[in-house]
Amino acid sequence: MERVANGIWKLRWGEPEKHTPTALREFDILHEALELLPCKGESPIDPNDINITTTKRGLQIELPLQEGEQVYGFGLQLHRVNHTGRKKMIRVNSDPVADTGDSHAPTPFYVTTSGYGVFVDTSRYATFYCGTNLRKGDSASKKNERKTVGTSEIELYGYQTAEGNRTVLVDVPSAAGIDMYLFEGPELLSAVQRYVLFSGGGCLPPMWGLGMWYRAYSAAQKEDVMRLADGFRKDRMPVDVFGFEPGWQTRAYSCSFLWDEERFPNNQAMLEQLYGMNYRVNLWEHLFVHPTSPMYEQLLDFSGDYEVWEGLVPDLSIEKARKVFAEHHLDTFVSRGISGFKLDECDSSDYVHSNWSFPDAAVFPSGMDGEQMHNQLGTLYQSTLLDPFEASGRRTYSQVRSSGALASPYPFVLYSDLYDHKDFIRGVVNAGFSGLLWTPEVRQASSIEDLIRRIQTVVFSPMALLNCWQIPNPPWLQVEGEKNKAGEFMEDYKWVQETCRELFELRMSLVPYLYTAFARYMKEGVPPFRALVMDYPDDEHTYNIDDAYMMGDSILVAPLVTGTREREVYLPHGDWRDFWTHERYKGGRAYTFSPDLKHLPVFVKDNTLLPLAKPLQYIADDAEFELTVRVYGSSPADFQLYEDDGFSLQHRQGNYNWICLSSRTDGEGLATRRGNFAGSKYTISSWEALG
Repeated sequence: MERVANGIWKLRWGEPEKHTPTALREFDILHEALELLPCKGESPIDPNDINITTTKRGLQIELPLQEGEQVYGFGLQLHRVNHTGRKKMIRVNSDPVADTGDSHAPTPFYVTTSGYGVFVDTSRYATFYCGTNLRKGDSASKKNERKTVGTSEIELYGYQTAEGNRTVLVDVPSAAGIDMYLFEGPELLSAVQRYVLFSGGGCLPPMWGLGMWYRAYSAAQKEDVMRLADGFRKDRMPVDVFGFEPGWQTRAYSCSFLWDEERFPNNQAMLEQLYGMNYRVNLWEHLFVHPTSPMYEQLLDFSGDYEVWEGLVPDLSIEKARKVFAEHHLDTFVSRGISGFKLDECDSSDYVHSNWSFPDAAVFPSGMDGEQMHNQLGTLYQSTLLDPFEASGRRTYSQVRSSGALASPYPFVLYSDLYDHKDFIRGVVNAGFSGLLWTPEVRQASSIEDLIRRIQTVVFSPMALLNCWQIPNPPWLQVEGEKNKAGEFMEDYKWVQETCRELFELRMSLVPYLYTAFARYMKEGVPPFRALVMDYPDDEHTYNIDDAYMMGDSILVAPLVTGTREREVYLPHGDWRDFWTHERYKGGRAYTFSPDLKHLPVFVKDNTLLPLAKPLQYIADDAEFELTVRVYGSSPADFQLYEDDGFSLQHRQGNYNWICLSSRTDGEGLATRRGNFAGSKYTISSWEALG
């Protein structure tokens, strides 16, 4: 057992494999930030209580799991939040059919309500059995126990809370050695903080990345793009990022990484027009390189032995391959103003699309096999595409279809081709356990109600994205796909458009608050979106809540799905205020709410200072925000508002401020700046005392 940082311990068994998440990491441990977290200075698990053995399969690890201890994490999990009593395989898969652990972003990391975390440093398809089985003979004391015959599956053979002390059994195939990291708490949230800081901290997106996103029709041509772009500005629909789907390239499956000059003639002039209208442009792509790409010949010797969609799979763990890929993106796109990329289909599909990716038996020049590469591909891809933005001195905020361990520093947000709204909400709840970001993007809607409920969820998420690749016109004009394509608009589209505009403006008003939450993510490792159990681990009522979450430190969000006229919301201990009406509610109990279609249940902790901005149509580099500070309660805590230029890397050199917002008894307040940023992004126009 070796102490590697404050509150972080490493246990090595045998000789670990060459290719693991830590061996491929790009970011250093943030030791200074870790030193600020309190800890006992001893491993949270006694090494004598950990059993590791070599088997014919690979390695078997047993870790203790105490009675009543609840298990969370394992990356992006869309089917379940609490994994106690469940089996999870850490395998990348774009189409998980059940609660198996398969995911766009599986991670061999878990945390528990006992206030510690465990990271098994492997790129293999490791399987975690979270208190599912006892050793032979351990149940002998229960031989006279009688149970009532169950009438449901869970009563017959399932359970949620471990009965007595059990173990977490980890099966790591192929490996002969392993490194395992233990993260002290003392609370669940602080254990997650340590993992994020061990990963290199959280990302800080540019401010524009927290605005509204719109991805256009896949078959759009230049005139279609400009029609949409002009329309958003004329209709006063706040949109910051305009996304191009696969049709912008000469070849998309696999990719040429070249503009289609027939559909987008003089494309640089079109881009300059969009930039002049204050749009940021994001381009869709995937990793697989078509023979017509200028990168093809250079990457031929640095790619795996199987193609995907008639394209090379470059081994981005090799510096030469990474350099070729990154430099093409810098010269061809980033240096010409492109602000980000959508990294699609870097996951795998075992159940729906048999030709989706390379086989597990594939071999790569670095020595990785297909299994390892599947679990590393998403983070290698993110790392490579981050390089051109680092070289340009500007931040990006982009999308990715696959991620995994130690990915929190990458400014990429996960998304999916799956589309169950409840699963998408659960993704927001779950991703924070592993330092990941997830957007429940809006693609299509079955009705006006479905469109609005989905937009409400996405407005209160890490990336407020409408992905309208299937329809040529905005969905607030027509939700039915075929009618949208035919240009037939809804009779009541003006009401729908106005409602959507109000939601977009709500998102824009939250940007300073959100930006501050991301600054804490970067500096302290606190996930900006997280499950209630992270903040309230001693409250058993929060253990299984998978449809409500914290946004920052003060806002609780409880989305609604189509067909739901009311829902129950559990408010943890303390006083809470309704975001819309300001009504006060006592915590520690559940309430039933029946909001109208324009609203969803949102609550603010009482005694909070909440800065809200006057909505902008877009966030330019020189944007300034006019703030109203809501004052909830009679003795609100100070709020530390983060400020920098919003787009460059200068914050790394200390060019940022913290603005301390403090309330006074006369209903007004004080704003005190400290820091090295000479500019000003915020002006406080008023303080709104809510009693």
